Amino acid sequence: MSGGTLTYAVSQEPTSLVSFLDTKTDNRNISAKVTEGLLRYDAKFNPQPLLATSWQVSADGLKYTFKLRPGVKFHDGRDFTAEDVRYSVLVQKKQGPRGRITLANVERVDAPDPLTAVIVLAKPAPFLLKSLSSAELPIVPAHRYADGDPLSSPNISAPVGTGPYIFEQWVRGSHLVLRKNPAYWRKDRPYIDRVIVKFVRDPAAISTAIETGEVDVAQGVSLADLERLSTNPKLKVDDGYDGFLNNASFLEFNVENPVLANAKVRHAIAQAIDRNFIRNTIYYKRVEVVNSPIPRVLSDYYDDSTFRYPFDVAAANRLLDEAGQPKQANGQRFSLRLSYIPGAEFKRTADYLRSALARVSIKVEIVDGDLPTFLKRVYTTRDFDININGLGRLFDPTVGVQRIYWGDGVRNPLIWVNAAHYDNPQVDELFRQAAVELDAGKRAAQFRQVQQIVGRELPVLPIVAVPSIVVHSARLHDFHNSIDLMSGDLADAWIEPRK
Repeated sequence: MSGGTLTYAVSQEPTSLVSFLDTKTDNRNISAKVTEGLLRYDAKFNPQPLLATSWQVSADGLKYTFKLRPGVKFHDGRDFTAEDVRYSVLVQKKQGPRGRITLANVERVDAPDPLTAVIVLAKPAPFLLKSLSSAELPIVPAHRYADGDPLSSPNISAPVGTGPYIFEQWVRGSHLVLRKNPAYWRKDRPYIDRVIVKFVRDPAAISTAIETGEVDVAQGVSLADLERLSTNPKLKVDDGYDGFLNNASFLEFNVENPVLANAKVRHAIAQAIDRNFIRNTIYYKRVEVVNSPIPRVLSDYYDDSTFRYPFDVAAANRLLDEAGQPKQANGQRFSLRLSYIPGAEFKRTADYLRSALARVSIKVEIVDGDLPTFLKRVYTTRDFDININGLGRLFDPTVGVQRIYWGDGVRNPLIWVNAAHYDNPQVDELFRQAAVELDAGKRAAQFRQVQQIVGRELPVLPIVAVPSIVVHSARLHDFHNSIDLMSGDLADAWIEPRK
């Protein structure tokens, strides 16, 4: 089982090789193979030991005590200790795009001895034990960051971790290389000697690479090719849904635009869009339309009662007239700039939206660019009117959904937080209450009320859930070993020799 090189193609290059302060999916997928978290999770989301061997939560929910794994070393030979946990948690609390929400109630992190870390909360955080995965809250070596700006640390592009693979090389625009950690604390892991990740932007080229055997794993394959690839006996198609991220696409309205500030206009745009067409034609029926920002799988919290915007062009035109946006002499009502996160399906969705909105006399200009350009446009310069985004709804609404609507994102901008600049104090307060509520029934009622409000006001329109589709060689086994699929660590993966 041991040995060999695993090569896989991905459509997007990461912006950072550690998901410490940027939890973009492409970053997470690499980071988790090099840098570990305190816990991992099985398919039912039960926490399992990783860097922490055991944990205890106080009765009042304010103290989490973790016993850390002894004898673990970072790839540079330094010992892993509770000080690394302290540094990682506190910096992510301050600067992490999700950490500012996930860790908002953290008061301090105590390190009574090198192998004990105690996270002390000012208020309960009922979701905390589900947030400690390698990809979500990685534990980085404090000594690599010293006292400087963590965003300027060399660890961002040349990470040192405790994981099963050691970073070797990153050739920008081409590929990166990881090699087996011979001193990994799991003595018989990993099996694979070397991992090469190739960055291939063209989905057709990714399909060709997996078909010809140039790569062993392909992520970002054109959906149009999946049916053909699934008939190849040398390949397997895995379209499992990432139960940690619960990814979905959303249409975000810049509510600071005077036209889009009117909820009737947002409702009209929603009714001008045929989301079933997006599901069937753009995603080849491999996704489902979603009617709430909270995943249906979180059934106790789910409420789609106010997200009722059926496709109806006549109703959309009527609403636009009522909103004071009549057709002008040129036949148009107004124009909008549409941005979209890079990705083949997102681009096709943007093209469809331009056509769909033209039917209600709204002119759409598509503005595109690479990921850094997208992030700057949406979260810094705010040079857009409507935006197609891909966001993880995650394992708990406080962690994944709150940031989509969080008013703090208006006053303290961060990437992946509230691109719409929606600011509703009642919604913020409900999220604050739910974040600390230990009574399950009360917490569910708070989340349902949030959905009812944002469904009526509609600063963000949910579109479709997005699965994590991977095509891999039939020679590859145990590729996924955690609930977050591609963000597993590859420690258990092995590949049969070519015959």
